[in-house]
Amino acid sequence: MDTLSRLEETIAARRSVDPDSSYVAQLNARGLPVMARKLGEEAVETITAALAGSREELVGEAADTLFHLLVLLGARDIPLAEVLAELDRREGVSGLEEKANRRT
Repeated sequence: MDTLSRLEETIAARRSVDPDSSYVAQLNARGLPVMARKLGEEAVETITAALAGSREELVGEAADTLFHLLVLLGARDIPLAEVLAELDRREGVSGLEEKANRRT
């Protein structure tokens, strides 16, 4: 968890720097649609690696997906702690039950 917290802090620090010096700043300058699309691309690459890639490819793509998720959350001012709190809230609840409760 420390790694994700440090990454979240790094992303926050780089959001507003010169886009020529930071990939995070470039993504933020391009806006939410680009960040969302990039997260989707990384998620698809993760799925592809899970189905046909090596272990190392899957690990790399999973890392890319987490990174881009944190970039998108940061752009929406949603701290990782809030997402973790939601996971904590769901702990011990059947996935089927939790999913059914979202429909109501």
